[in-house]
Amino acid sequence: MTRWTHRPDGSTWGDWGEDDQLGRLNLLTPAKVREGIAEVREGLTFCLSLPLDAPGGNVVNPRRVAPVLSPTSDENGFRYNFRTGRLDARHLDVVCDDKVTLTLQYSSQWDSLCHVGAMFDADGDGAPEALFYNGFRSGADVVGPLAAVGADGHACYAYKLGVENMAEKPIQGRGVLVDLEKHFGRTQTYVGYDQLAAVMDADDVVVEPGDMLLLHTGYATELLAMGGTPHPERVHAMCAVLDGRDERLLQWISDSQIAALIADNYGVEAFPAKDGGPDPHAALPIHHHCLFKLGLNLGEMWYLEELALWLREHERSRFLLTAPPLRLPGAVGSPANPIATV
Repeated sequence: MTRWTHRPDGSTWGDWGEDDQLGRLNLLTPAKVREGIAEVREGLTFCLSLPLDAPGGNVVNPRRVAPVLSPTSDENGFRYNFRTGRLDARHLDVVCDDKVTLTLQYSSQWDSLCHVGAMFDADGDGAPEALFYNGFRSGADVVGPLAAVGADGHACYAYKLGVENMAEKPIQGRGVLVDLEKHFGRTQTYVGYDQLAAVMDADDVVVEPGDMLLLHTGYATELLAMGGTPHPERVHAMCAVLDGRDERLLQWISDSQIAALIADNYGVEAFPAKDGGPDPHAALPIHHHCLFKLGLNLGEMWYLEELALWLREHERSRFLLTAPPLRLPGAVGSPANPIATV
């Protein structure tokens, strides 16, 4: 190996080759796609994305702001309700053409594998380095504004592990939904292994290797009900969240061999997490375990309400999930516009 001599305990680094950038998406094989297609019985489809201007404002995350639409333009003016007859009297066309300034993880989103890394001594020299999944390095493979500009002039760019790898896969297979909202309502509830296992057992939900796991908590539905003005306290204290300090839950995520972990809440896990004690630890233990160690992509703030209610009514939990991100080279995250077909 050129980037590391040992890997984090319990990680999948190197399992799919030293240059792998897909992680658990490697489990989305043609057989898993066929299994997803086999779940299509009615031909009904569900949009699993919030409107990309939701949640509104920036109280959910102060760094992330709503998209800003504006028209394209040139020396002849804005291309919005633009009458081309101004340029040639023979033309009858009226043209609209726009652009957007977009925070890629503002609304329904995918986390790439370079969204969260960790300090880890992969060389065995006693000095931890800032690394991402499979040992890819901060400042070299993932270049940010505090490091040297890349050879091709990028000041901020994921040369490795960017979302384009997910898009090129692409992401399609069998989705399995666990309906946490059905059992816990919409008060904030920390869900560890015992709670998750009990819900899955009660609803006869079976997860197999290569499935994509979706957690319905009602969070995204609550955001929509706030009408673009999220409540500053409630958005951080509602609905079910995974308890990232539960070691049995982390081990189940590893053992399950799911290909993706997705929720309709803000970050899949509780943030802030429960106290991690005096020793160095990850502030986001689910992100650390999934993105950094397992190469397991996370989906956040998906809209699952209508799908969950339909599955609940029909006593089903499985469906075909099609969910590629934008094919945007070098991006760390991406909006998601997933489709469930039942």
